[in-house]
Amino acid sequence: MIDDLSAETAAVEDPQPDPPDQLPDVLKAERDALKAERDELKELLLRRQAEFDNFRKRNEKERSEYVQYAGMEIVREILPILDDFDRARKVEGGGSPEYTKGVEMIYSRMVETLKKQGLEPIETAGQSFDPHLHQAVERVETKDSPDGTILSEFQRGYNFKGKLLRPAMVKVAVGS
Repeated sequence: MIDDLSAETAAVEDPQPDPPDQLPDVLKAERDALKAERDELKELLLRRQAEFDNFRKRNEKERSEYVQYAGMEIVREILPILDDFDRARKVEGGGSPEYTKGVEMIYSRMVETLKKQGLEPIETAGQSFDPHLHQAVERVETKDSPDGTILSEFQRGYNFKGKLLRPAMVKVAVGS
């Protein structure tokens, strides 16, 4: 009985340990696998952080552009009124001198207010035609002006804070 008990205890107490040269290889492989997984997760985290930073910067840029150009549409709606004032100023004998002076004052105040908001008229007289800023409504053959020179303006063009709001409608010289 004692012999049976000793044999049984010996079997339960210590199973045969792995050979010492195999254990480190198994641990090394597990360690390497965990390091690879950690490196992969770090790389994924860095990519996500970069994506989030880009998203945040893009949203901030879009928001700032929206705020900067929020008035662009309202100014675009006001341009026909500004054109009407411009035409009214050019009419001769349009009324008493006081009336003409009043129209001039209103026009001046309106132009100054719109300039403060970022409206800039596009210069055309004597300039070279630029299809990015001008719309050629008429082309006239002439020897008096170089080819592509703007002869007159039908409707003034405007930039709003550096962006084209409306191209100028112009008459352009064509060399013969």
